[in-house]
Amino acid sequence: MLEIKNYMNLMNGEWRTSKEQISIFSPLDQQELGKIPAMTKDEIDEAMTAACVALQSWRETPIVNRTKILYKAAELLDERKDLIAKVLAKEIAKNFKSAVSEVVRTADLIRYTAEEGIRIHGDVMKGDTFEASSKNKLAIISHEPMGVVLAIAPFNYPINLAGSKIAPALIGGNVVIFKPPTQGAMSALLLAEVFHDAGLPKGVLNTVTGKGSVIGDYIISHPAVNFINFTGSTAVGKRIGELAGMTPLLLELGGKDAAIVLEDADLEKAANEIVQGAFNYSGQRCTAIKRVLVIDQVADQLVKLIQQKVESLKVGDPFDNADITPLINTQAADFVEELAQDAIKQGATVIVPIKREGNLIHPGVFDHVTLDMRIAWEEPFGPILPIIHVKDEREAIAINNKSEYGLQAAIFTQNTTKALELSSKLEVGTVHLNSKTQRGPDNFPFLGIKQSGVGVQGIRYSIESMTKIKSVVINI
Repeated sequence: MLEIKNYMNLMNGEWRTSKEQISIFSPLDQQELGKIPAMTKDEIDEAMTAACVALQSWRETPIVNRTKILYKAAELLDERKDLIAKVLAKEIAKNFKSAVSEVVRTADLIRYTAEEGIRIHGDVMKGDTFEASSKNKLAIISHEPMGVVLAIAPFNYPINLAGSKIAPALIGGNVVIFKPPTQGAMSALLLAEVFHDAGLPKGVLNTVTGKGSVIGDYIISHPAVNFINFTGSTAVGKRIGELAGMTPLLLELGGKDAAIVLEDADLEKAANEIVQGAFNYSGQRCTAIKRVLVIDQVADQLVKLIQQKVESLKVGDPFDNADITPLINTQAADFVEELAQDAIKQGATVIVPIKREGNLIHPGVFDHVTLDMRIAWEEPFGPILPIIHVKDEREAIAINNKSEYGLQAAIFTQNTTKALELSSKLEVGTVHLNSKTQRGPDNFPFLGIKQSGVGVQGIRYSIESMTKIKSVVINI
């Protein structure tokens, strides 16, 4: 049993509570785990003011000094990994092994960010590389911080997807207003505590908690904010775009990642990767495999392999390291069940039936899914996998590209030339060859197109996104 704790916000270097509180309940058993502050607009204004005041001194802090703080934060994360993982497992029902892995991965990300920050230099450019008449012009090009970065993290990776925003912003000389997810805030506030204990100056990182439906519009449109870095649903991302105006954005949104399986694929390997990609953390990942597009002549064989592997998945408690754990809330479970019922009603073949126990949805596999079924297009964010038969790779590409999303895709084939040819035709940010769709490694570029996002993440790319170029031209 975790002790019920009242969590506080980090504001201008101090831990503060608010008059109103929000109770956080575990998806596992609906037990109350703790309370977080429900901040008022006045308190948000105070946090924003603290950030603006801290900006000038932080941006002038030598980058080598910023790196020391990040290295210390990574060290503290490693030391506290088990404690944070226990809170994480209870709060978002992620299995304990994966929760520990998320914390360790974030520590590694912070270290790499410190190293990458040192490697991002300015540039010098001579005018005569363009035209002879400009031979006396010299441009000194530097990276400068954007200013106040609003970092908004999702429930499914409240440590890693917070760290991937906060650390690159800080190394770039920005100050951060960090809005954790409401469900996931306890874990995220422990990350903020790590940065504070690592020696971050007051006001450089401030946390803002409260329900997005109450304070979301206010913080997004706040005049102090110079950059918004958000991970979450496409619907909320669109709302941010409407409110942000000219404020630069980095958005990581939804996906409908397809696994395309060709007739020459290693089907055993494909089935392994598909099942891992579809059902890790109960499918609650934007990069989860959310549909299989398989050439008809090998479809039946692949379906049998997938069935065997799905039926062997462990379902249950995160602390038993189950593969499938309860979804984040009742609404999420309702939605998955709704998609399954629609598919069944319209004639999909049930290979592995879903079963429901509260928020716990047992994994489901549906074959012969057709394009008029909702599950062929909508993002379930849960443990359900539709399989669509196609006659050839052209049909697979067409179906993939018809989606409103464009995050990632996977191609399974032993023909590398064909894989590269098809990759160029897929309208997605990343294509994985003979592997499941996934976010990492964290230093790789990560992006979505269409309704899946705006901008490019990945450690170096995130630093560059959250800094701006300044050019000083000297006439010599």
